[in-house]
Amino acid sequence: MPSNVPADVMAARLRGFGSTIFAEMTRLAERTGALNLGQGFPSEDGPWFMLEAAREAIASGVNQYPPCPGLPELRAAIAGQRAEDRGTPYDPDSEIVVTAGATEALAAALLALCEPGDEVVLFEPYYDSYAAGVAMAGGVRVPVLLRPDGDRFAFDPAELRAAISPRTRLLLFNSPHNPTGKVFTAEELRLVAELCVEHDLLVVADEVYEYLTYDGLRHLSLAALPGMRERTLVVSSAGKSFNVTGWKVGWACGPERLVTAVRTAKQFLTFAVGTPFQAAVAAGLLGRRQWLDGLRSSLARRRDLLAGRLAAAGVRAYACEGTYFLQVDSRSLGYPDGELLCGDLATRAGVVAIPSTAFYDRKHAGRSLVRLAFCKQDDVLAQAADRIGAFAADILATTKG
Repeated sequence: MPSNVPADVMAARLRGFGSTIFAEMTRLAERTGALNLGQGFPSEDGPWFMLEAAREAIASGVNQYPPCPGLPELRAAIAGQRAEDRGTPYDPDSEIVVTAGATEALAAALLALCEPGDEVVLFEPYYDSYAAGVAMAGGVRVPVLLRPDGDRFAFDPAELRAAISPRTRLLLFNSPHNPTGKVFTAEELRLVAELCVEHDLLVVADEVYEYLTYDGLRHLSLAALPGMRERTLVVSSAGKSFNVTGWKVGWACGPERLVTAVRTAKQFLTFAVGTPFQAAVAAGLLGRRQWLDGLRSSLARRRDLLAGRLAAAGVRAYACEGTYFLQVDSRSLGYPDGELLCGDLATRAGVVAIPSTAFYDRKHAGRSLVRLAFCKQDDVLAQAADRIGAFAADILATTKG
């Protein structure tokens, strides 16, 4: 949404950035009493043993500043997780930094690694903080379009090649992908890696949904491919994997030269993040296996519940291979414009969704797409789907009438 701050006050690089679409739509849900399938926060808390670890840390006095790079036990747990689950070992002392969520890691990486005028290639649509992060670093976004291809999203390899120029500094990459729900295939990852090596690009890989993949698909880290570890900064967090989005504990892993650069920027942003929560996330990572299978299974079932009921109502949703978002084609509800649909869904159907144009530079490309979050309780999803179905029936009846 455009900012209302006068142009002579706001720095030019941030003009056009106002409150995020998530804040806007959450306020709409609060104002209308609608069910909120817009913002991606889970309905339930994370694993009991991690919540208890946070309580114990607070009670035992773990409440003062941690080291700027993060608690040693958390960095050690992250190193173990990356080596065991992704095949990418990192030195916990020099190659890992803990941040205030993945958002700070991404912003600090862009501030630390980009010079003004550097081009940053990224796949469109993209999480909205990417645009602001590139702008704050003085960079130039160069989007490559993910297009609907059957029931999933794909890109044109020729368009990716053409996006890379002598001015390209960095690829900002996200898989599993928000908002499309795409999990990049091994073949797609190989192509991306080959181009990064060929053009000597740095990579910031956003992997916050690394454990939220379905139907037998497994997340592959771009950093694990040949020639990529030395040029890739991997970003992840506890929020999505452990249902603690409010804790804002994230991290960045990579070669020492990249992590040092990120830490240099990060120390002047937040310096450090909640010490007792860091201790608890360390416990969560160590005990992750007893939690993650159940989380994936629950989310897959909720995805199928929402998608199935929407399909029965004649509403088209694209396949969700990962994350906890469905992309809905607004045209299946008689709306060529997803923004108009979101407004009417909130006021007439009592359901808040996110217009996907918020994630595009080329707004026309996402004009007919709407994002729904299915990380909610079953009864909320069922009620939301029923409301959307009734809304769709009313639209159909009005059209026929």
